[in-house]
Amino acid sequence: MKDRTANASGTARREPLTIAVPKGRLHDSVRALFGECGLQFSFERRKLVAEDGTGRVRLMLVKNSDVPVYVNHGIAGLGICGDDVLYEYGFDYYRLMTLPFGSTRMCLAGRRDHNPDQDHGRLRVATKFTRFAHDFFHDRGIPVEVIRLGGSVELAPVLGLAPYIVDLVETGSTLEANDLVVTEELAQISVHLIANPAYYKFRYQQVEELLGILNGEQGAER
Repeated sequence: MKDRTANASGTARREPLTIAVPKGRLHDSVRALFGECGLQFSFERRKLVAEDGTGRVRLMLVKNSDVPVYVNHGIAGLGICGDDVLYEYGFDYYRLMTLPFGSTRMCLAGRRDHNPDQDHGRLRVATKFTRFAHDFFHDRGIPVEVIRLGGSVELAPVLGLAPYIVDLVETGSTLEANDLVVTEELAQISVHLIANPAYYKFRYQQVEELLGILNGEQGAER
């Protein structure tokens, strides 16, 4: 795989680094950070691929939960993703940089009026993060039944599907609106710039240059 091509004048230039950027709550923060570092980009209407003005990076707009898949298969060499999604997939990545936004908490929550004595020694938990929930309680030796949901997990305790949920909590306003409370904070979740290991080794110099632009003092965590 080559990382240099010739432009119209015949001068060699490096191919841009490819980065999977998540849709949703993180997108605006990513765009702001890159813009502050001189890497302005925007996705035209209905376009899912964009390049910054310097030609240093090519960005692909994907669903948050799909970022690890694109990076794992090398479609994007780099990606921006939270610990929650990374844990669920379990692929091998380099965590190059922890980004200064998007931090949140993974919490166990339940109905305000739920009596723990009704659990009979076994928790029933609804969640999008089934691998995390299973491993967390298994490591503690707590029997658990994990029910996978893809939508609003807050409905599970309200409708009686499960007395507890494991979910990301930022302000807690959604929990409060549904008469739910945090029972325990399970983990702190951060957002990272990640790399496909093979891509990082092949494009090491360019990736390190990008890290220097985004945060000159922070080294890579691998």
